[in-house]
Amino acid sequence: MVTVRDVYDFLDTIAPFSTQMDFDNSGLLVGDESHVVQKIAVCLDITPDTVAGAMECGADLMVTHHPVIFKARRQLLPRDPAYQLVCAGISAICCHTPLDIAAGGVNDVLAERFSLSRVEAVCTESLPVPMIRVGFLPAPMRAIELAATAAEQLSAKVRWCDGGRTIETLAVCGGSGGDLVADVAALGIDALVTGDAGYHDFLDAEQLGVTLVAAGHFETEAPVVPVLADRLRAQFPQVEIVTLAQSHTIKCI
Repeated sequence: MVTVRDVYDFLDTIAPFSTQMDFDNSGLLVGDESHVVQKIAVCLDITPDTVAGAMECGADLMVTHHPVIFKARRQLLPRDPAYQLVCAGISAICCHTPLDIAAGGVNDVLAERFSLSRVEAVCTESLPVPMIRVGFLPAPMRAIELAATAAEQLSAKVRWCDGGRTIETLAVCGGSGGDLVADVAALGIDALVTGDAGYHDFLDAEQLGVTLVAAGHFETEAPVVPVLADRLRAQFPQVEIVTLAQSHTIKCI
């Protein structure tokens, strides 16, 4: 018999919840730790669509990257995914920044997409946790080639700027990492691939000689979902593990 607590304890060994950043809200966010789990649904976000998917497949527990409860709330109404989980009797464990930081987590999986070698987890002055991964590309690239590789590997529409030099070393940070350009430059790394980056991040990158590729928040974090599902399957072979297809909320023309 596997309980919600058993799954929580396993996730705590691979992505310790104690490592979450100050702004985060990871852990068991909905449900009863004593409930028995027969099916787990794994996805990036808990949305009305993914809750419906979990209900349809008969999941007892959702394991996700992003927290279902993140900002402070004064109400829980029927349209709220957390409310829907409670009504359906589905628990939720969310592994946000612990999974970003963890070995084998979001950023290691992202580094694998670019076939980086000699990968290191690094801390920086503005990010004092080992979130960023840096390593060497299989062969030197131009900025446009790195952008094309990111688009292909992540099935993404990318925005990019050219740092003006051949790229041999690459930093990756899934999600919102555009403000890390100065840190990447200080590390002497040629390029940064991340999810979100603002206009001024691109200006700063160009001035600092760093190629910056923004491939989308969803696109840079979604690759961890099947990896996390496989780790749960290996640990709990008696539990059915499913991954939920998730449509991208942000549309592009």
